[in-house]
Amino acid sequence: MNFIVQSIDATGLANPFTFILIFLGASMLMIWRLNSVLDHGLEGTALGTLVMPYCSGLGNLIFVYILLNGQGEAREIMTNCLVNNTTNLTLILAIPALIWGLNMAPAVAGAEGKASKPKRSKKNPKGEKVETEQRLSRLSLLLTLAAVAFFTGAVWALGQDGYIDFNDGLVLVGLFLFWQCFQVFDVLKHNVRQRRSFSLLFYADLAILFVGAALLYVSLDWLVLWLTTQKTGFLSAQNLGWLSGWLMVLPNAILAIYYSIRGRADIVYTSQIGDGHICIPLCIGLFALYQPIPLPTFFQTSITILLGATVLHVLAVLILGRLPRWAGWLLLVAYAWFVYTGLAR
Repeated sequence: MNFIVQSIDATGLANPFTFILIFLGASMLMIWRLNSVLDHGLEGTALGTLVMPYCSGLGNLIFVYILLNGQGEAREIMTNCLVNNTTNLTLILAIPALIWGLNMAPAVAGAEGKASKPKRSKKNPKGEKVETEQRLSRLSLLLTLAAVAFFTGAVWALGQDGYIDFNDGLVLVGLFLFWQCFQVFDVLKHNVRQRRSFSLLFYADLAILFVGAALLYVSLDWLVLWLTTQKTGFLSAQNLGWLSGWLMVLPNAILAIYYSIRGRADIVYTSQIGDGHICIPLCIGLFALYQPIPLPTFFQTSITILLGATVLHVLAVLILGRLPRWAGWLLLVAYAWFVYTGLAR
């Protein structure tokens, strides 16, 4: 990909701002094509669980590859993943809940213009179908949240010796692959029941996603290399994990805002949670297969917040069917404490 960087150098625009724009542009390109995937063989929950995580989390996977080439310390991988997941489950889900609300069972306008839940009756057969789909979507989301708790707990248990090593990495990657196999078979089973199949346009969209992936790699590689040359200040190599983690959640934030406006709380939720699966356990596990990862000082705090936020989301979805505003404020407070604990070291 050097020719892309050389072309930018020739224009005199080789600076962090340019490559951040490229990163965001590539992310938007991928998100743009994700919309059409909904019409080409995937329903909303599967889209958020299987496709979006690889698009929004691709930057984290590229970050693993870059650091394995010696452009940063191993500890930064764990920091990057903890920042990514904690931000997803607290800040990025809290903001839409505070502004638009995250309702897993959106109301349908009634005859008098007032909101009402879809009712089941002989005159309204669609109401029963909508209600069934909402219940299935909620159950799928609860299962995904349970996976977050399981993966996070596994990392906590494996890291009790202060490192995530090769054997730990094997366990984490194995857990992720088992989870993905389960999700793939679930999608195929759903498509068989609905008599749907993947169209040719589905694979065309995947090709466009690969183009976006190439641009993501170019931008991240340049930005990481630039940060490693900065020795002082906040924008420096000592905060590589934090800065890269925040950069990589920007596409997730855009996804959350876009689908919140469209009233698709199911995609908002599953995209953020699924993106977390890419970091924990996949990114951590892959890096540990090549090099042991020492744990940062705020590891326990982050794990506690992640597990606490997961429990909060489970209760909100299970009991209320939505993430209320008061829960959004709790998540914001938890995130502020996480940032304070991690950076005030």
